[in-house]
Amino acid sequence: MKNYIRTSALLIILVYALTGCTDRTVERITYTANVPVYKSYTEFRSSFKKSNPIEITSPGKIYFKGGYLFVNEYGKGIHVIDNSDPSNPQKIAFYEIMGNVDMAVKGNILYADSYIDLLAIDISDISNPKEIGRLMNVFPEVVPLGEAGYSYAMVDKSKGVIVGWEVRKVTEEHKPDEIYPGSLIYDGAFNFMPASKTDIGWSAGAGTAGSMARFMLNDDVLYVIAHPWMLKSVSTENSGNMSIVDSINVQINMETLFKISDKLFVGTTTGMLIYDIAIATQPRQISSYNHITACDPVVADGQYAYVTLRSGNMCGNGQNLLEVIDISSVANPYLIKSYPMFNPHGLGIDGNLLFICDGEAGLKIYDKTDPQAILTNQLAYYPGFQASDVIPMNGILMLIGEGGIYQYDYSDPGNIVQISHITINATGK
Repeated sequence: MKNYIRTSALLIILVYALTGCTDRTVERITYTANVPVYKSYTEFRSSFKKSNPIEITSPGKIYFKGGYLFVNEYGKGIHVIDNSDPSNPQKIAFYEIMGNVDMAVKGNILYADSYIDLLAIDISDISNPKEIGRLMNVFPEVVPLGEAGYSYAMVDKSKGVIVGWEVRKVTEEHKPDEIYPGSLIYDGAFNFMPASKTDIGWSAGAGTAGSMARFMLNDDVLYVIAHPWMLKSVSTENSGNMSIVDSINVQINMETLFKISDKLFVGTTTGMLIYDIAIATQPRQISSYNHITACDPVVADGQYAYVTLRSGNMCGNGQNLLEVIDISSVANPYLIKSYPMFNPHGLGIDGNLLFICDGEAGLKIYDKTDPQAILTNQLAYYPGFQASDVIPMNGILMLIGEGGIYQYDYSDPGNIVQISHITINATGK
């Protein structure tokens, strides 16, 4: 919906010059729109800091590394949770990162988006993080969403970074053949060591992301979905001096990234793309698998890829399904079977176990040994809350949803039990 209010008449502007005069017609348009709120580049790029733990009000992505669970507070930063005892997780810090949505950790370096920039943060001392690198304008089109139902007023990037919007009336003049206001906005949305120790001894490898991740590490390269149609490869060999080494234009909307061995699986709104990343700096598309338009995270093992499709406001008119795709030949993936779901979001696998966050229907856990009979092999079901994404690891399942952070012990698949829950403060939104 575009709320345009046109004035009642065309204005004739006379421009006088020594040689005579020229007239041209313009149209004055008054409309109600989202008007940008700016923060200067200087203030924005000096805003990172660590603060004491705060309430979780709008949880987003999750990531696990070195005994710590990192939880995105949508658009504001990252909660740091000591998860050395999953039955008693403790919030220990909050990293204030403006416009943050995604993250990844390799060794002792946390990579995080901050609106248009990519940050490298040294977390060797978890209580004293230090920004050591910033790659500017990796995500040049990312801005927060404004109020639904209104168009967006014209943007002037010279004024700074857009950090919000105000709804108010705007009057502009345009030539009759100019495009009227209104913009396409991308919101970028678009996975156990005691906290008291400062010498953490981070392992050199990458951590583990949930299935909704938009960042994925591979050796010294970080793949990022910089725009729904742009996959960028960022060299992190020198975290203090990151650089973009490759950019790939894709004709469909990318949403999520998942890596197994030397293959990168890209979930899109219309299917799945598979890239060869044996040469980390040069992703090469091998194949694609297409389906109906729907939101689409993907995880995979050596034989099958598991894709959830869901309907929703931003996801087209898709169905709600789990699809099992044979990837034994990555050049020719094909559908094995589809299963009806309620409204599936993130998912995860560990051995023969398949974990599905089925939206408002909660968490469902299956034995995936027989891909033709997954629904009949349900091992556990936790209804009554909204489930968004999961990280299964070493017998502990970490789950995030609107109700907070839940953890389950699945070391005995026949006796899966919930062991902890961190609530959220929804009133703080």
